[in-house]
Amino acid sequence: MAAPPDAEVSSTLSLELLPTDPLLLILSFLDYRDLVSCCYLNRRLNQLSRHDPLWKRHCKKYWLFSEEEKARRNQGWRDIFISTYSDLGRYIQYYATLKKAWDDLEQYLGQWCPRMISSLKESVREEDLDAVEAQIRCKLPDDYRCSFRIHNGQKLVVPGLMGSMALSNHYRSEDLLDIDTAAGGFQQRLGLKQCLPLTFCIHTGLSQYMALESVEGRNKYEIFYQCPDQMALNPSAIVMFITGTSYLEWFTSYVNKVVTGGYPIIRDQIFRYVHDKDCVATTEDITVSVSTSFLPELSSVHPPHYFFTYRIRIEMSKDALPENICQLESRYWRITNAKGDVEEVQGPGVVGEFPVISPGKVYEYTSCTTFSTTSGYMEGYYTFHCLSNKDRFFNVTIPRFHMVCPAFKVSTA
Repeated sequence: MAAPPDAEVSSTLSLELLPTDPLLLILSFLDYRDLVSCCYLNRRLNQLSRHDPLWKRHCKKYWLFSEEEKARRNQGWRDIFISTYSDLGRYIQYYATLKKAWDDLEQYLGQWCPRMISSLKESVREEDLDAVEAQIRCKLPDDYRCSFRIHNGQKLVVPGLMGSMALSNHYRSEDLLDIDTAAGGFQQRLGLKQCLPLTFCIHTGLSQYMALESVEGRNKYEIFYQCPDQMALNPSAIVMFITGTSYLEWFTSYVNKVVTGGYPIIRDQIFRYVHDKDCVATTEDITVSVSTSFLPELSSVHPPHYFFTYRIRIEMSKDALPENICQLESRYWRITNAKGDVEEVQGPGVVGEFPVISPGKVYEYTSCTTFSTTSGYMEGYYTFHCLSNKDRFFNVTIPRFHMVCPAFKVSTA
């Protein structure tokens, strides 16, 4: 039988009435903004939201602070969070991602390219970045500013932090520019209006630029290599090979490729060859793998001339028998562009050499090709002869490898 209306007792559960431990557990799931808001609700929540262990998670999540760093600073977690936020609060959505990228990169360089570490410059102050904005009369994106609060690029040295590329008669190594050098190269000329250089190569003069405004057909914060449009009537018209859509995406994707071994380290430098893991072929005891790279500084859209370099690795299994030692005699290439046009090339040796391959030995070389289309592929074989049996010749497959020009657009200047 239902109770009469006047017998109903209404009760409301209040957070204030909860015991301390479950209330602290609830607060531990709040983001820092909500935790701060709790300070203004009532006296008890104000006191509990100041509970120092609640701020440990936020210090680690947003500022990557460790227990060791806390001990060195001799501060509580809440004080660390607040003092760091007062300095870097505008970058809170970017800082952890960029700081981790820089930390990973430094650790990797320390192991594989130690001399590059000394070229990195210390962070800049907030007022330095404000002064650059006043100088160029344009706002810098927060992710870019945040990165320079961690490291101010590098000195103009070789090798460059942003990768190298070398052919027999061509060398490129890109430095990550410090903020003052970048500001000095800020462009207002037709074709590159309101574009800030991010990198610079001392040998070729090549830079990657970031658009600070959406002008001349560019998207705001788009990053690109520029090359002249040789067939345009306007000499300021350029073609832009797009390398990133934002500084955060551009920098972190590059660092990830470096630290995961996606780019080879050659002579203490990062070389920007991309290797497709499926691009490997094994014939008997010999394995051939290929990595490729697009060279914007040697390419052109108008007229169409797309320049690629490729690096070949030839390796004989260490378990091969000694009598399998052989020498490369000749090469055959079948080169196909995007239109299906085929060119065949056959000749002695590779890059003027006739390497001998023995168990466990690796031979690598670099060559290049051009296409009149934005993509194409190559495949073929090497002919070897066995040194223990001069009459024995055999072909070793070169796997098909594709080369694709990055997305590009023409300036509307």
